[in-house]
Amino acid sequence: MSGHSKWSTIKRKKAANDAKRGNIFTRLAREIVLAAREGGGDLDSNFSLRLAIERAKSSNMPKDNIERAIRRGTGEDKDAATLEQIMYEGYAASGVALMIDVITDNRNRAVAEVRHTLSRLGGSMADAGSVSWQFERAAYFAIPSESTNAEMIFDLAVEAGAEDVVLSDDDIEIKAPVEAFKQISDKLAKAGIRPSVSEIRMVPKSIISVPANKTLQVMRVMEELEELDDVQNVYSNLEVTDEAVALLETA
Repeated sequence: MSGHSKWSTIKRKKAANDAKRGNIFTRLAREIVLAAREGGGDLDSNFSLRLAIERAKSSNMPKDNIERAIRRGTGEDKDAATLEQIMYEGYAASGVALMIDVITDNRNRAVAEVRHTLSRLGGSMADAGSVSWQFERAAYFAIPSESTNAEMIFDLAVEAGAEDVVLSDDDIEIKAPVEAFKQISDKLAKAGIRPSVSEIRMVPKSIISVPANKTLQVMRVMEELEELDDVQNVYSNLEVTDEAVALLETA
């Protein structure tokens, strides 16, 4: 998981700007819609919905927006556009593999924008299955290292089913099987620990290292993809080094 914490930290620093543009609220609303559509509007029985709402609240999404998204998902809002979730596969420069998570009401628009962005920045779309084998779905948590008991979190996570716990100066990262997500989340909450990131994500089975200037180029591709309205998340097998982060922050 090395490097993903650094990239997540950078993105969190940009969250305020995203909120000003309204982009983050749109993305959070789509997550709520899909969760409600797939599992219903009951928070007690639909853990995915509860998680999506918690993320929305942590980003200060207005209550009315949250409730409207739930109604869209459960079908109470008959005028709501139909959303679908698609995972596109591609490559950035230097052969870095990308998984591009999209939620859209217009598949043709979404794929055209993703393809155009990749092509313009030296990347390319890939056939279904040609990239996804390099990733696996996993539960992922990131907890700020400061003011936390790392040893206690490590023990708690392992006891709850975590496969990997990585300690760094910025974050404590936890990776676990998808089925362990709820148990780890509940244990963290019971211990009064609030992760900065808690989600199901695509995690690379192995990472690749490229020179810092090439790393910066790939990170900019990921940034531009994530700025597209239909893109929720972009995952890669890129190792993000401290040198590359320093370059990005001063660029």
